Amino acid sequence: MANLKDIKRKISSVKNTQKTTRAMKLVSSAKLRRTEELAKRSRVYANKLTELLNEIAQKLQKNNVDGLDNVYFKDASDPKVVDIVFISADKGLCGGFNAQTLKRVNQLLSDYKAQNVKVRLRGVGRKGIDYFKFNNVDLLNEVVGLSSAPNYQDAAALINEIADSYVKGETDKIVMVHNGYVNMITQEVRQSQVLPVDPSTLKLDQVSTSELEVEPDEDDTLLEALVKRYVEYTMYYSLIDSLAAEHSARMQAMDAATNNAKEMVKTLNVKYNKARQEAITTELIEIISGMESMK
Repeated sequence: MANLKDIKRKISSVKNTQKTTRAMKLVSSAKLRRTEELAKRSRVYANKLTELLNEIAQKLQKNNVDGLDNVYFKDASDPKVVDIVFISADKGLCGGFNAQTLKRVNQLLSDYKAQNVKVRLRGVGRKGIDYFKFNNVDLLNEVVGLSSAPNYQDAAALINEIADSYVKGETDKIVMVHNGYVNMITQEVRQSQVLPVDPSTLKLDQVSTSELEVEPDEDDTLLEALVKRYVEYTMYYSLIDSLAAEHSARMQAMDAATNNAKEMVKTLNVKYNKARQEAITTELIEIISGMESMK
């Protein structure tokens, strides 16, 4: 027979857990609304920045008979060294949010290894860093705290350090992987080529109707400054996008945990009532048996 005190203790424990998961769901919901709004504003800026970069690059390509001759736009179809920058969460309790990102990174590692390409891994977020350290995978960068509180200055400093490595020829390609926000119930793993700038993200063959003029002697300076800002904002926006997805994933996970706790309380209550009835029945049988033995 089940111990009534043990069952009551379990019920109390599950109810406390339910209160915690419900509170975490509400906190994540509030944070998601703020981060979602920030992501929307950042997306508008990122789109405008991409349009401007496309326009400048298009005019420079038109003025150069050999095409767009710039280190930031070089061909990276056959890289020898690739830097992979991944973004994961600093905290857990968000379902499979981090697992999806790590799965994509592992797939890239496997693919590049098969092509005899050297990969240098750079991690942002405690969960991803701990995972690769546990699996004895070396990391060139380990940044903790940035994914949970995105900051433009810190994001720019990190990506500029990586971009400098690219300009010096230490790496041929920089790829970024993160789990992005689609809506409140959906996240999507996103993989983007940061450097060299992927021509497929620009429309260099599109006819421009803009009246923007670019002075020939300022071509390199203008393009480099614009690419730098483009790369910095790509990093910053990816962090915000990842944080919004993390909050939505945690909100779903805590909602599921709250519902499971509710169902568990129901099951334990039924078990408690059955045990209580069994205890009462046993006591009645003992009393009746005692009275019969006294006759």
